[in-house]
Amino acid sequence: MSKHKIPLDHSTWVLLRRLVREGVWPYRYRLGGALACMAVGAAATAMYAWLMDPVINKIFMARKAEYLWPLALTILATFSAKAACEYGEAVLLSKTGLRVISDMQGRLFERLMGLDVAYFHSQQTGKLLSRMTNDVNAMRYAVSNALTGAGKDASSVVFLVVLMFYQDWVLASLTFFVFPLAVLPIVRLGRRMRKVTANTQEQVGQLTTYLTQAMQGIRVVKAYGMEGYETSKVGSLVETLHKLTFKAARTRSVSSPIMELLGGIAITVVIVYGGSQVIDRADSDPERAGAFFSFITALMLAYKPMKALANLNTNLQEGLAAAARCFEILDARPSITDRPGAKPLAVTDGAVRFEGVFFSYDGGKAALDGIDLDVPGGRTVALVGPSGAGKTTVLNLLPRFFDVSDGRVLIDGQDVRAVQLASLRARIALVSQEITLFDDTVRANIAYGRFGATDEEIEAAARAAAAHAFITALPDGYETMVGERGLNLSGGQRQRLAIARAMLKNAPILLLDEATSALDTESERQVQQALEVLMRGRTTIVIAHRLSTVINSDLIHVMDRGRIVESGRHDLLLTQGGVYARLYALQFAEEAGGAGARV
Repeated sequence: MSKHKIPLDHSTWVLLRRLVREGVWPYRYRLGGALACMAVGAAATAMYAWLMDPVINKIFMARKAEYLWPLALTILATFSAKAACEYGEAVLLSKTGLRVISDMQGRLFERLMGLDVAYFHSQQTGKLLSRMTNDVNAMRYAVSNALTGAGKDASSVVFLVVLMFYQDWVLASLTFFVFPLAVLPIVRLGRRMRKVTANTQEQVGQLTTYLTQAMQGIRVVKAYGMEGYETSKVGSLVETLHKLTFKAARTRSVSSPIMELLGGIAITVVIVYGGSQVIDRADSDPERAGAFFSFITALMLAYKPMKALANLNTNLQEGLAAAARCFEILDARPSITDRPGAKPLAVTDGAVRFEGVFFSYDGGKAALDGIDLDVPGGRTVALVGPSGAGKTTVLNLLPRFFDVSDGRVLIDGQDVRAVQLASLRARIALVSQEITLFDDTVRANIAYGRFGATDEEIEAAARAAAAHAFITALPDGYETMVGERGLNLSGGQRQRLAIARAMLKNAPILLLDEATSALDTESERQVQQALEVLMRGRTTIVIAHRLSTVINSDLIHVMDRGRIVESGRHDLLLTQGGVYARLYALQFAEEAGGAGARV
């Protein structure tokens, strides 16, 4: 079991109680109004059937004119009351259902934002999105149906059954002996529906993942001519979804024929037995016909809500399957949290130290194998080495995206696990190769993480990052929308916005993860100049494949297979003729002090 999850009881009653407690109970007063409307509407429905007795006996058989207008006005009032109650019930239930959706989506997103990076590494984005959209909507449907069934339909059946027993308890007993036979198959159908729905939602999440990947990677798809492959992959999943959806529809449809058959049996019993009673007692009990018509009207009116109640379990199980998936996220707990009594990080010099640090992402091969690393306060230290050497892992451990397996990471002598997480991350700025910009304005992207910044502070950060000139040349300047993932900007422009964001944060510790590796020569020159401004007076850890960007670092650590194998300044490392010298020779073999070709 994942360390982020706690056991979840998937039984129907446990899930239903939790859904009511966490989703519905906060709106109990609004629901009380809806239930009151349902009760009045159900009583009005029973009133329809009861009125058949005096209509038949007093109007059509006895021909008593004094009953005509009172009965007519009573019927009109009954229909009016039912119409008003149905409107009130519909409005209150819709408002509650939509509110439940909004609350659940808000809670889910809040929980996801509180989980650590490792959780997102273990989950597919499409599946998380599916839970926040499809599953939550399925929950709302279940809540609405459950409330309608438990309130409106159940109340209608109760009132109508009471009337039927009042009119003829023997006939009512004969009628209802068949309906308990439907309980067992309906319960089995509900269980099957829960399983089918869970599988369907899982496939919907997989489809969302595939679609997201294909659309975000459309350039690669086109470049490699893989349109057919992607279409085939998605088509196969769509076909699987089709089969599951059809299976769900077929399962859902089974309860209706069951109730049709039982309803036919019940009505047959009523007509044969009740009709014979009316015929045999026509002279001795002339008002028997009115009672019979009242009874059969009640039975007819009860048929629809009873059929709805039969479908209730099937519909409810669909919603509970979705609820279980949502509760799995709500019950997930971050593995990286503040310790009891954690204090804010106090940064003086900003010195960073790794002491005997071991770390593994999956409990298998060590990404870091007992490294010792010192970064003096206010100095720039570079980490170089082949891919997979553990450089990025060092950067991930400092802001506690992950926690060490063994050893300690210290900032000014304070173990990062012993300080408040928010204060730790507030004092660290990160600029990486993969720039994350949001589909918002340039201004909002620079101010991300510090929305209280003034326009003057934002502009000053942009100037320091050599970004102000190109920003003012954009159509709407600082109010220009950057597009999804910043696609309206060039790579160099996105990078400089990220640097401006770090400038504005003004954190004493700076992490640079290959911040210029994806840029052309001119963009790299501009970004490098902006980085030099950003690095002044800050403790900086730089990861770079281009050794030309770290030549002037105060100290260079060469990493290989999770260990530090060499340390020193550029000139010293070259004279040692080790790993660094070989990497340098590979990059600058064609031209001494060359342009920094990729390793």
